[in-house]
Amino acid sequence: MTMEPWIDYELPADLIAQQPLAHRADARLMVLDRSTDSIDHYHIRDLANLLHSGDRLVLNDTKVIPAQLRGIRDSTGGRWQGLYLGANSNGDWRIVCKTRGHLHPPEQIKLVDRDGRTRATLWLLEQIEEGQWLARPTEDRPTLELLEEFGHVPLPPYIRKGNMVDSDIADYQTVFARNPGAVAAPTAGLHFTPDLLRALEQSGVELSAVTLHVGLGTFRPITVDDPLQHPMHAEWGELNTVAAQELTTTRAEGGRIIAVGTTVTRVLESVVAAQKLDRQKTSSIGPWQGETDLFIHPPYEFQLVDALLTNFHFPRTTLLLLVQALGGTELVRRAYEEAIREEYRFYSYGDAMLIV
Repeated sequence: MTMEPWIDYELPADLIAQQPLAHRADARLMVLDRSTDSIDHYHIRDLANLLHSGDRLVLNDTKVIPAQLRGIRDSTGGRWQGLYLGANSNGDWRIVCKTRGHLHPPEQIKLVDRDGRTRATLWLLEQIEEGQWLARPTEDRPTLELLEEFGHVPLPPYIRKGNMVDSDIADYQTVFARNPGAVAAPTAGLHFTPDLLRALEQSGVELSAVTLHVGLGTFRPITVDDPLQHPMHAEWGELNTVAAQELTTTRAEGGRIIAVGTTVTRVLESVVAAQKLDRQKTSSIGPWQGETDLFIHPPYEFQLVDALLTNFHFPRTTLLLLVQALGGTELVRRAYEEAIREEYRFYSYGDAMLIV
């Protein structure tokens, strides 16, 4: 039976995880088996026993940058907050701003570092689309260097109202993060430890990495009446030559390709769309990089992803629709209802589900 996409549910506030577990792999894992329409309960540490030799687990190696900025407005002395989103070809920063009153460009902001000192200046030059601003730091230093000094971990607002503590610097980063550029963590990857990755490899599970720099649009709620008319955000991703060959080999040998997170899913399915591949042609996957605005929602026929490890997602988001596209609306709805009954921990620092 075909069902309309499901985007709303009520979640008790005390189920929103405010910090990760002391040991990442102790998180609970709900397993949804599409072939039997069943739901079972395990832990992340059980993954090596749940997956098969020859499966390929694909990770997102993006690295969260300390993109949240705080400062003082020179003109009023008022507090200012910003979120760094990237830079244009001139090196000017794209920033989302939050402050009392109205900003009047050009306006000067004194950036405040994590010790409360103001030692750098940022000029707000002009407002651009979607409430973003172009800004220019006065210090002639690499952007990442400045962000490391003045930036904070960009926690989502449902975790301590976005206020980081020192432990978040490590906690809100995967152990395999390599390529800086994300303003939010690929949260399914937060469950892995070096020991778990070794156990998976020893059990015959292969590992590959892609990159997708998670952007602010990930959290943009669906506000239109028809969720399928939601304007999808774009994010930059890459599948390199090595990973493309690894995926080709796995598909040729009959192994499953298991995406760790919705971000990996978007990359892999964007690759086959760009290269006009399907399940019969995925023996020749090539490298790819670029912006993707692929909107995966029911109904959708997956060409490269066979299974998905993912966290529990916010209502009215494209992430929840992607999960239903793979797991089926009715099974995913049942899984969320059961997760709430069983008091699973939700969202970025929470528990996970595996759809097979």
